Amino acid sequence: MSSIPERNNPRKLWPIAIPLFSAFFLNCEALAHEMFNPQFLHSSGDNTDKTDLSVFANSQSQAPGDYVVDVWLNNRFIETRTINFRLDGGGSKMLPCLTLPLLTSWNVRTGAFPDLQEDSQGCVNISAIPQATTSFIFNTQRLMISIPQAALHASARGYISPDRYDEGITAFLLNYRFSGANSSTTSRRLVSQDSQYLSVQPGLNVGAWRLRNYTTWNRSSSAAEQGRWASIYTLLQRNIIPLKAQLTLGESHSQADIFESVPFLGGQLVSDDEMQPESLRGYAPVVRGIAKTNAQVIIRQNGYIIYQSYVAPGAFAITDLYATGGSGDLYVTIKETDGSEQNLTVPFASLPVLVREGYFKYNVTTGRYRPYNSAVDKKHFAQATAIYGLPWNMTLFGGMQAAANYRSFALGMGKNFGRAGAISADIIHAQSSLADKSKASGQSLRVRYSKNFYQTGTNFAIAGYRYSTRDYYSLPELMASWRADYRRYPREQARNRTELTLNQNLGDRAGSLSLSLLREDYWRTERRMESLSTSYNNSYNGITCSFAWGFNRNSLNRASPRRYEKNQTFSFTVSVPLDRWLSGSWANYMIASGKPGNTSHSLGISGVALEDSNLNWSVREGYTSQGAGNSGNLDAVYRGTYGELAGGYGYNKQTRRINYGIEGGVLLHKNGLTLSQPFRNTAALVIAPDVTGVRVNNQTGVKTDFRGYTLVPDLPPYRLSDVVLDSTTLPDNVDLDLTSQSVVPTRGAIVAAHFSAQTGARVIMTLTYHHQPVPFGATVVDLAASKQASIVGDEGQVYLNGLKSSGTLLVQWGKAADKQCRVSYVLPEEKNKTGIHMLNGLCQ
Repeated sequence: MSSIPERNNPRKLWPIAIPLFSAFFLNCEALAHEMFNPQFLHSSGDNTDKTDLSVFANSQSQAPGDYVVDVWLNNRFIETRTINFRLDGGGSKMLPCLTLPLLTSWNVRTGAFPDLQEDSQGCVNISAIPQATTSFIFNTQRLMISIPQAALHASARGYISPDRYDEGITAFLLNYRFSGANSSTTSRRLVSQDSQYLSVQPGLNVGAWRLRNYTTWNRSSSAAEQGRWASIYTLLQRNIIPLKAQLTLGESHSQADIFESVPFLGGQLVSDDEMQPESLRGYAPVVRGIAKTNAQVIIRQNGYIIYQSYVAPGAFAITDLYATGGSGDLYVTIKETDGSEQNLTVPFASLPVLVREGYFKYNVTTGRYRPYNSAVDKKHFAQATAIYGLPWNMTLFGGMQAAANYRSFALGMGKNFGRAGAISADIIHAQSSLADKSKASGQSLRVRYSKNFYQTGTNFAIAGYRYSTRDYYSLPELMASWRADYRRYPREQARNRTELTLNQNLGDRAGSLSLSLLREDYWRTERRMESLSTSYNNSYNGITCSFAWGFNRNSLNRASPRRYEKNQTFSFTVSVPLDRWLSGSWANYMIASGKPGNTSHSLGISGVALEDSNLNWSVREGYTSQGAGNSGNLDAVYRGTYGELAGGYGYNKQTRRINYGIEGGVLLHKNGLTLSQPFRNTAALVIAPDVTGVRVNNQTGVKTDFRGYTLVPDLPPYRLSDVVLDSTTLPDNVDLDLTSQSVVPTRGAIVAAHFSAQTGARVIMTLTYHHQPVPFGATVVDLAASKQASIVGDEGQVYLNGLKSSGTLLVQWGKAADKQCRVSYVLPEEKNKTGIHMLNGLCQ
């Protein structure tokens, strides 16, 4: 027996000593020259051959091999990636294997240093860059790289090298959305009606090319036409990275920075702001309204139905419209369950045209005019615009449009006045040839203003005014005037248009107020359009309330311009959390009133349910004045791995309605077919073969399917995104080598995020050799798998994963042949509750 007392036996102190010693030689960089004596880990009576632990003697010396590390360059995080590490010549320091393409992707000026050459293994000696160093902090898995600024390309914050852009995989993709409703009315007799709406967006990705189509189908049993298809656009697109631009061929819309957007069939080259770093980036419309009942919302743009859905009573905001590639006012129809309708107009508003000094933004378009009205002449045209940032916070912009019967020229300037805000002004001169062979020449003057008043919390998102002379025609107006039936209608051009969007922050507890205004009138007719809306929102201790009021006045038609359709809407909503009684739920009260119309009240409960908050549900009961009586609705939306399902039931005094919907995505790639939630445009394909049911962090309902595949939707293009799998949802027999992958997709790309899994049993094995525990620090390799070795800990214990039901392990604790042995194992059929086998292994 050992003469050392039990309380001082080092073997009994190892569980405490090992972490202390590890912290000492891993963290104390200032004492890196102090050496740790591995013999301290063994008792004086232990005659077993000792492990060669010299590789662990200091913080810069660990076992060589592949490590997943966070790369930091000059104290700024770059990315997470796998890097191979080698020992230096003296075996005392870990050196990363860095390649020339890798350094180039990190913005290093590799061409400026001729001695920066790759060796036979493809690694460079970073010391060829004067004062450049690397340091691997093992315990935090950080690779710290220091390179002088002179050796780096000048770049803005958030810059990502184009070398890291991923064009994605070759794949066929499809996004779809189907909704429908069946309603029955019992006034004098039972009348049943049903309607359906389908939108599909098929596409094909090959390299950098993106083929896209957007098609809709609309059907109503009450209409004479039993189903109508409409193709909104078909286009072929790709990025031109050196030009920071997008090339589009097919059906699209020209840019609306200066001229009115023009639908075309042809080609367009336009600069892509998304390729710029976030710190250098210079608007998509949000549709807001008030529904008095469980209403249907239909949104049209340029004559097409681009959105159709159902909303709950109260104020709503639609932020997920598919991009159609151009501008044009949105015409919103809100169909209430009692048959009444509200009609709103949502303008496209843009901020003043300002760019940074030296930034050049351009657009070149040529093709044939593509109207939604087949009676309009389809003439060829060309357009070119340019915006350039001048010194003194000024921006100069201009452009031209040309067609066989049209010429226009634009010139404008914007200026940032600092505290006084930003303003831009431009003028367009147009010369037109009318259908009656007469000539017209006119001008359009536009002034726009934007300002944030930080002291008062006031933000003018846009304040704009445009005046056009009597004989000014925009290109779409002129094209429409050439239609065959134009003589039936008076020619109509916009004369004055005023827009205002204002947001006011009233303080931390006082909430916020918003206001929007649109007013437009026309030449040659007294028709006028006016829209005014305001809303107030506040939240305190989880209780939220909102107030909204809207007013619209539009001329009924051109023949009766002074007869107006007027309507006012008002709503008040309050929501109170019920977490104390029912987790993830809220009680809601709403009052909505319209003039003309009635007043409705509703009280309900809504919330989220299921483990990943996949289910959104709501129940409401209401009462409406003027004899309309009681009403109610039940709605639910489920977001799952293979798509989204929606359903609802609503009733009032005369109507019963069931509505339903399904939305999702389909991706066909070389490894098969993957169903998913809708992924719009840019997405990541998670590839983790045979790893089923693993969730993706921060993505509700997204998890791997039965083959180990899924899609992570709506990634930002040209930006670094981390795709992270939730390791807590892994099956008991699966371990991932890496739970996150960093991707930088280009616009429209489907990038692959590969995850390598170790599938098999998890085992804690106690290894003995010659009746003694295998020495601390020995390495264990599964001969049936090609993966990095595991390290033996205290008392010969080692954790192993991905083991088959039987096999052989190679154990090594030195370089000599007599310092290694093999263990044959057979796993028991039954597992314990933890899912980890506890085994003893005899090493021979």
